Amino acid sequence: MAPEPARPEPACVGILAGGGPLPGQVARAVARAGGRVFIVGFQGFAEPDVIGPWPHRMIRLAAAGEILSALHAHGCRDLVLIGPVRRPSLLNLRPDATGARILARIGKALFAGDDGLLGAIVRVLGEEGFTIRGAHEYLAGSVARHGVMGRVTPDDVAHADIALGQKVVRQLGALDIGQGCVVQGGLVLAVEALEGTDRMLERVAALRQPDRPGGVLVKMAKPDQERRADLPTIGPRTVAGAMAAGLRGIALEAGATLMTDPDACIAMADEAGLFLMGVGGGSEKIT
Repeated sequence: MAPEPARPEPACVGILAGGGPLPGQVARAVARAGGRVFIVGFQGFAEPDVIGPWPHRMIRLAAAGEILSALHAHGCRDLVLIGPVRRPSLLNLRPDATGARILARIGKALFAGDDGLLGAIVRVLGEEGFTIRGAHEYLAGSVARHGVMGRVTPDDVAHADIALGQKVVRQLGALDIGQGCVVQGGLVLAVEALEGTDRMLERVAALRQPDRPGGVLVKMAKPDQERRADLPTIGPRTVAGAMAAGLRGIALEAGATLMTDPDACIAMADEAGLFLMGVGGGSEKIT
């Protein structure tokens, strides 16, 4: 009897990993589905404990030649870009020869906002033969859903603050500035810019108005955001920051916001008496 032909090895998903727990969560999801993963951890950003259980290499952000060679050597065709990476200064990039050529192809987008830069990076990686996938394609259970996600429900004042926050964040997003803001009793306390959500919440603690009900954090995707690379994300640290800032709750764009640990976020919010709610946005469904 002739031996059965060997089954082809499953395709390898490459993960370009910044900080936080999401790169490991994507890797686990791929493995559960029977796939293989290889992780490129960006030095200074990726967390060794997160990517350590998986085949990986730590590589400098601008060493594009080394990154592409490693991905091709492991047979990666699909790529996921996940985890925060601070934009380095041009003086600190020190690109290799391939990196310099890629920077030239990115062109003016290198000096644009985050969304313009990420869009250019996705385009260039596509030109290199990769298919870019969004993390939400692997982490459907971590995408914020519509409606109240815990036991606490926002009242009319909170709903009004959410509506104002949505308008503010849409304007911020249209200018490629940020993905969040805090509103308290009709007053915009803070908007998110380069510092990110956690730092914004630290500022809010000192801006809280004692004569008004606690404020609301609103997080939404930018209108034209490259959703395969930079979806809004919250986690238990965000909920803790909202608690420390004296907020009443958090409103997330449903279908367009990732939660690094949904169960923990909901449990923390319930215990603190905060609402956690998925709301509509300019485009409510990711494709």
